[in-house]
Amino acid sequence: METTSRVGAQAPAAEGGQQVPSARRTVDGYLLAPFPWYGLDEAFTGPRWLMQVGATADGAVEHGSIGHGDEPSVRSESTEDKERFAVVVTVAANPVRRSADGTGLLEATSVSSAAWLAGVGLLSFTWPGQMDHTLRDDWLDQQTETAWVLADDLTGSDWSSLSLPVDGVPTPFHYRESEFGWVLAGSTQEGVHLGAYGRGMSAYGLAFAVVKDITTYA
Repeated sequence: METTSRVGAQAPAAEGGQQVPSARRTVDGYLLAPFPWYGLDEAFTGPRWLMQVGATADGAVEHGSIGHGDEPSVRSESTEDKERFAVVVTVAANPVRRSADGTGLLEATSVSSAAWLAGVGLLSFTWPGQMDHTLRDDWLDQQTETAWVLADDLTGSDWSSLSLPVDGVPTPFHYRESEFGWVLAGSTQEGVHLGAYGRGMSAYGLAFAVVKDITTYA
């Protein structure tokens, strides 16, 4: 995706890889979106929190993430099984269109866009055991490329089918699991694509719904 900036973006990682939470809760970028945001439905009663939005060079918000459960951090192996979270990624369904400066075309968004954003999101909170800081960047580059390849082949053997409610309507999703967690992606009747990723929470019991008031997440 041709996202070049972030509005209301996450704060830089603090020492040890953890995010600075106080700077992550701005709702301004979410309010600029011309599409509805999605989260888990009312059956989920745990904590909900804002993460980040992605925007094009001209400031148009294209996607964003909302978290549910424990706020994840890049963890050591000792904390691997202690965090329970699910993150929902909403992606505007945009056709191929001209860039802000009129010199090129921006890639259309699709279910694959949502799958890739979800896959990369999961990787951002993953730290394989027995790996030091100097090796993680190389590992992350390799895994990010793999996430793109997988997202570009949603009919491949790495994905299975899963039906989950979206605004109360059973909706097909592409789903895969890995040693790092799970990722899923699909589309809604409201003109957006949905991605999700998580760890410690089963994807099979999730249901999604339009967020009625995004400011309550801040």
